[in-house]
Amino acid sequence: MMLSRSLILRSRVQSTTRLLSTSSSLANSRTPLYNLHVKPEYNGKMVEFAGFDMPLSYQGKVGDKVAGGPVAEHHQVRKSSGLFDVGHMVQSTFTGPGAHAFLSNLLPASLASLPSPKSASEPYGSTLSVLLNPEGGIIDDCMITRWGDESFYLVTNAGRAERDIAWIKDNISKWNDTHASAEQVTFEILSNWGLIALQGPSSHSALQRLLPSTAPSLSTLTFSHSLHLTLPSLPSSPTIHIARGGYTGEDGFEISIPASGGDGGGDTEVLAEMLLDQPEVKLAGLAARDSLRLEAGLCLYGHDLDEGTGVGEAGLGWVVGKDRRTPGSFIGSERTLAELKKGGTTRKRVGLVVEKGPPAREGARILAQDGSTEIGVVTSGLPSPTLGQNISMGYISTEAGGGGLNKKGSQVLVEVRKKLRKAEVVGMPWIQTGYFRG
Repeated sequence: MMLSRSLILRSRVQSTTRLLSTSSSLANSRTPLYNLHVKPEYNGKMVEFAGFDMPLSYQGKVGDKVAGGPVAEHHQVRKSSGLFDVGHMVQSTFTGPGAHAFLSNLLPASLASLPSPKSASEPYGSTLSVLLNPEGGIIDDCMITRWGDESFYLVTNAGRAERDIAWIKDNISKWNDTHASAEQVTFEILSNWGLIALQGPSSHSALQRLLPSTAPSLSTLTFSHSLHLTLPSLPSSPTIHIARGGYTGEDGFEISIPASGGDGGGDTEVLAEMLLDQPEVKLAGLAARDSLRLEAGLCLYGHDLDEGTGVGEAGLGWVVGKDRRTPGSFIGSERTLAELKKGGTTRKRVGLVVEKGPPAREGARILAQDGSTEIGVVTSGLPSPTLGQNISMGYISTEAGGGGLNKKGSQVLVEVRKKLRKAEVVGMPWIQTGYFRG
């Protein structure tokens, strides 16, 4: 099984460890696609993840809609198109005359650089960002989209929902209490909305067929841009949000569907089935999502990121807008801006290729070649289905072992099952990404 041991064992909620159960429970939340996952022909292997019943992989009969397990699902996404349920993630909006200013204080992103559409035909702009605590630790990573001068759409991790929502509400309360009515902000959680990720090089062809003839060609929608479209073919004719991007390193889309009301999956389930009817598309679960994101060098919160980690040491300096590098311009700016300077951190996130044998997974120690000097720790790791090599992500000290062992080409050791194995520090991502930039 290609899912990293760390993902099977735990998902983080409120920065604490909780077990990920290998069976579903009525106590867990369910996304609008739950009934689709458990259909006998798909036979999703349901596990508890971040408080939701989610499909680890699909065990139905291999065919047009089922790839045949985690590795097959992984290859399906790399070669064609895979459909993921990501409805467990938290979708929310910020509206009001103070929304831009408030979010500019909450996030280090350059929101001013995101286009503010003047017509329905113009795409929205989005960017990856982070929620930071006052000390500059990463509360969560997120995606922020500008829907208008006074309207923004945010997607955050389900495993951080309680922490994120409390943090946002507290800051909004303080903001509205200290700002005039002309600068107020309203925060709304889009409860029960569906969210589907269609990922892979053939995803655009599959999705384009389902769009109205009056819709713009997806060839005009580039990476990190999105649009709203009404789909008359769905029962409620909802206006859906289609964003070009994703979490696999491939071209793809994340599609947000308004809550339908009533029982069942409503418009979200109908759209998922319509996508699965396209010859390019098959189902994919959490296991494939984990191996795909790691090959793409993308972080998983609670493993590669936490509240003790800063933006600079995580190698995420690019999430800080060039126009945002003034001290005090956003929460957590002091540590963040200090880490972006040369020599500003004592450790760096790195990629590793580990010699053949068991992979180095989360928690494995990284040592200098003397075999005794500990220089870091692995945060994610697995056998890469695409490369046929053991890959890992982790943090290495910039000073230990004489310094410089965090740099590409450095030869280090990792402790796997109480044995030392050779590894080399490499750049990330491990695969050539397929993001569509026009």
